[in-house]
Amino acid sequence: MLDIEKFDIKLDTEIIGRHFISADEVSSTNSELLNNKEIYDSHGTVFFAENQTEGKGRKNKVWYSVSNMNLTFSILVTDFKFLRRKVNILNYAASLAVALSIENLFQLHTELKWPNDVLIGGKKVAGILMESTSFGSKIDRLVVGIGINVNQPSFPGKFIIEPTSIRNELGHIVERERVLAEVLNNSEELMSNVISSSSIILNEWRERCRMIGERITVLSDGNSKRGIFQDIDENGFLILRSGDKTETLHFGEVSIR
Repeated sequence: MLDIEKFDIKLDTEIIGRHFISADEVSSTNSELLNNKEIYDSHGTVFFAENQTEGKGRKNKVWYSVSNMNLTFSILVTDFKFLRRKVNILNYAASLAVALSIENLFQLHTELKWPNDVLIGGKKVAGILMESTSFGSKIDRLVVGIGINVNQPSFPGKFIIEPTSIRNELGHIVERERVLAEVLNNSEELMSNVISSSSIILNEWRERCRMIGERITVLSDGNSKRGIFQDIDENGFLILRSGDKTETLHFGEVSIR
């Protein structure tokens, strides 16, 4: 089990994670925060679970995680300063927070894959899933779900991107509490940039995305598009160049041709 006292000692935030819920098992940490507004309504609330019976990634792909080995948690965003701006940038802030934490703690080189994966040596170590609810045409509640493979030694099954864990890359078990606190510490700092200067986040993300400039294939809703990954725009959407034409893509599964 996660040692809450050990985690709390390392947490250095003012808001994020100061309201912290830990559970043995839930269907999904995202769902817990989204669907229980009467219980959880404090901006920055973090819901952690050792096991998710319905954990998922983008496009409803199942997210497998072994209990007591990894980190699966969600951050609640209810502050309208974030919800009224470019909410998609929060996705980049979260993936960057995970990447920076792994680099700072373990000196492992990370890469970022559009739109929400963190890689080590081309293998997936973490993923981000944002979900929201709306009132009328405006988002009134958003959660940033984060899954990090920390100490899991093996990953049975077939995957589009081969998974890995921090343990596998280092060769030894690491302290989950330290990783969780570092990610939340970095998340709070980076989220402040969403308000003040989102370009800082996007530029740091670009530096870690080796796919920019490469010829790629983007799969979306059964359709395949090919071209050069030219850049991401100010909202974080992918700019695909094919010949002398460019197209902005909001979602999709990217691979290098």
